Formats: sequence, C-alpha cells, structure tokens
Amino acid sequence: MQPSSKKHPEHDELIHLLADQRPFLDVRAPAEFTKGHLPNSFNLPILNDDERHQVGLAYRTEGQLVATRLGHKLVSGEVKKARVNQWQTYIDSHPDACVMCWRGGQRSQIAQQWLAESGYVVSRVSGGYKAARQACLDILQEAALSQKPWFILAGRTGVQKTVLLNTLNNSIDLEGLANHRGSAFGARSSPQPSLPSFENNLAAHYLRHTHPSLILEDESRMIGRIAVPESWHLRMKKSPLVLLEATLEERVEHIVNEYVDTRLSQGDSTSRLQAHYRSALKRIARRLGGLAYQQIDDMICRAFEHQADHHQWVRTLLRDYYDPMYDYQLEGKASRVIYTGTFPQVQAFLRAQSN
Repeated sequence: MQPSSKKHPEHDELIHLLADQRPFLDVRAPAEFTKGHLPNSFNLPILNDDERHQVGLAYRTEGQLVATRLGHKLVSGEVKKARVNQWQTYIDSHPDACVMCWRGGQRSQIAQQWLAESGYVVSRVSGGYKAARQACLDILQEAALSQKPWFILAGRTGVQKTVLLNTLNNSIDLEGLANHRGSAFGARSSPQPSLPSFENNLAAHYLRHTHPSLILEDESRMIGRIAVPESWHLRMKKSPLVLLEATLEERVEHIVNEYVDTRLSQGDSTSRLQAHYRSALKRIARRLGGLAYQQIDDMICRAFEHQADHHQWVRTLLRDYYDPMYDYQLEGKASRVIYTGTFPQVQAFLRAQSN
C-alpha cells in the first residue's frame, strides 16, 4: 500500500522511510519524544527538557538570536562532545539512520552538521516529526477508506483470538500495538504507548501490509487507555465477522495460563498480581453486583494467598459476567457473521482470505 498526498511535499519521502523501517535518530527533548514518536526511533536529545525550557523562554522573551546563542552555550565543550559521541555510537549500529527533530529545522540541522564535522554523513527527515505525524494520520484515514476487504475475528473471552491472529500473516494485532489485552483485566506490566505513538506504529504496520485482505480482532473503541482511530473502528463495525469457538474449560485453561502462570513465570510477584486483579475486579463491581463481586474477590484472594487453584474465579467470571455480556453484544452483530468454527477451522478460513 503506497498512499499519495498533495498536501505535504515530504509525504512520499516519509512513506518510503516508514515502509522501509528505517531507523530514526530523534534529537527532540525527552518530553517531546514521550508524547509521540515514530516506530524504530531512538531518542538522543540535542537539548534535554530543562535546556529546551531555557531556550524556549529566551526565544519568547528575547528572540531567536539570543535563544540560539544560549542553546550553543548550554551544549558546548564536554556536554556537546558526549552527545555527539552518543549519536555516533547509535549510527555505528544503525548506519542507515535519519536524524529527526520537530519540524526538520534547526535542531536536526545542527545535529547533522556536528556529525558531519566528525566524519558521519547522515540524512535528515524533511519536515521532521510534525510532517511524519501527519503522514501517519493520512495513511490511517486512507486505509479505512480503502477497497481492501477487512475481516474481524470475534469470540468469547479466552478463545485465543490473539493467539490465532498472530499465526496469520495478513493480520494486524491492535492489542499488541496498544500493549493491552483489551479487557478490564488486560493491563500488562509495562505501560501502554502514547496515543500518537500507537497510531504512528499502526500506520507503519499498515504500510507494510501487502496482502489482499486485513484481519483484525474484534475490539471496542478503547484498548485500555488507547483509542482505536475512529475511522478504523467505524470500518470494523461494518466488516464481516468470523467467530472463533472453544469450550468453557478450554477458555478457563487458556486464561489461567496467560494471565496467571505466564505472568508469574515472567517475574510478576504474587502479591502484585493479586492486587492488580483485585483492582481490575473492583472496576467492574457495579456491573457484577455486590454479592458476585465479593464472592469473586474472595476467590482471587484465596487462590493467590494459598497458592490454590485459579480456575474457580476465572470460570465464575467468564460464566457470570463476560459470557452474558458477549452474548448480548453478539445479538447486534449476528447478521455480519460469515463463518464460525474451532481454532484450526477458523485459522484455515482466514488464511484462505490472503490468497
């Protein structure tokens, strides 16, 4: 997929950089980088947050010339040497890297110049992160309006939708990009990306999606605190559904393995995981009802504190909360269902859509 745009002169160049998975040396301040960055980018700022604040204040009160002089004063001598050395180390490992700042202006130009003075010739992202961000938003909008068929993989909680999705080469894992499993219990131990970073990564993944159809997992608009782009969610709600089925016990076993056993084996402490799931349960307490909430909370405490069987609270939560909610939601989607089957059956059906 190679969308084009007349709005931004840098658009086509940025499309190629993203499609080729080029690495980016992002010299913006850490706070800027945290708010949003491109995939395959690494932050080695020319000005740290405090220095950027000082330079910005000088610019607002005394003008560009004074601000530029202050910037060079703050980053000089050993400070400058250390930062250029960091850039060189990164470029040694990523020789095709492009240097980037906010608008492709002064900061990336200075970084490019300093590197050239030490024998490192690197290209610079024209238009900077601002242009790249707009290019990503354009990609997402064009994707939602494309003629490429979309298929949505649905099914009850625990049927291994994400596992199946990741066996397909014509899929994009929205939950993986959002670093969240999508339910009240779905937060991972590491934080979610910022919304712009998620959208940028999604755009880059779609650019590299060369298959004739796209498979996505059935999601609500929110995946944790990340919102799926509205145009994508609207398209998903109109796309054909493929239902994955599994028995209750198969689903319980999968959830216990993924949400408890695997997390404990990866280093989560028992007390931390217990607190995490009790907190998640509390967020749906009103919908569960007081008695059911207390019963499941007691089951979670007993399972973690006495190293007992976790199947009971997982089974109860699925049977009494998630399954009725799913069945109710499915009633409004039933007309869109085009195929229903077990893991291998659905896997074969969806793989056939990429031919």
